[in-house]
Amino acid sequence: MADNEGDYEGGMDDTMIDDGDDGDLLDEQEQLDDAAFNPADGGGANGSNVVHSGQPLGEDGQEGRKVPSEQRMTTPYMTKYERARILGTRALQISMNAPVLVAIEGETDPLAIAMKELKADKIPLIVRRYLPDGSYEDWSVQELIHD
Repeated sequence: MADNEGDYEGGMDDTMIDDGDDGDLLDEQEQLDDAAFNPADGGGANGSNVVHSGQPLGEDGQEGRKVPSEQRMTTPYMTKYERARILGTRALQISMNAPVLVAIEGETDPLAIAMKELKADKIPLIVRRYLPDGSYEDWSVQELIHD
């Protein structure tokens, strides 16, 4: 048997830890959330209608150059990751009272409405695909092939 059975004290002292924070973190986070998403501005989580696919690789956080539409080299098929991000972004917009672009017929779930909009090719978002050289391609959801 163990020598110190029943001596467990819970691991914490009764003294309070003061880190100098008065609990304003929630208020700051709410302000950041309000500033980051405004459905009236155009839609995306960053205030535009662009949904990023991948990470930019440019130096110093600079965005690369845009590849013209006629010189695109990536596949025209929507990936499952892009689909998830598009549906999530659009469902968030719908839940924040953005206008619905299809007949909802009694639907109340924002994700179901977003799926219906995707099926009808009515989602007003752009997928930005970053390339290894730092440039990017913009594809509208209507241009991408999905099922």
